[in-house]
Amino acid sequence: MTDMGTFRTSIQIENVAERGRIATLDDVLVDTGSEYTWVPRPLLESLDVRAERTQLFRVADGRTIERELGFAVVHAAGVFAPDFVVFADPTDMLLLGARSLEGLNLRVDPVSKRLVDAGPVVTGVTDGAKATVALEDVRSSIAVHVTARSAA
Repeated sequence: MTDMGTFRTSIQIENVAERGRIATLDDVLVDTGSEYTWVPRPLLESLDVRAERTQLFRVADGRTIERELGFAVVHAAGVFAPDFVVFADPTDMLLLGARSLEGLNLRVDPVSKRLVDAGPVVTGVTDGAKATVALEDVRSSIAVHVTARSAA
């Protein structure tokens, strides 16, 4: 039986402070259930990516593990974006996580098993006048709600 919902891809990792220092990583599992992108520690160290902090993670078997995080530029499917990356131990899976996918504005096409452009990025109202009116409507709604609760 095959894993119909999973696939692997190649990504590149670049030092955010020294643009142009890039390494390719093949056979990375695309995992929308993982928050972060997991990259082998030796690869990150070879690019001089610095560990910035540690983070606890709960893995699929229920264990809690601790790993270091650093900043890098993640490249996939022809686009790139800065993100946290996990300094993965040799026994850890190599993953392209949801944060990177969102930052790259990519989505998973489960039929073709590839990453595709997610389309226009959803954003707030661009017309300042409409935004002001909308904010005033929200303020009025809150005031009415608070007044009604106070009277009760």
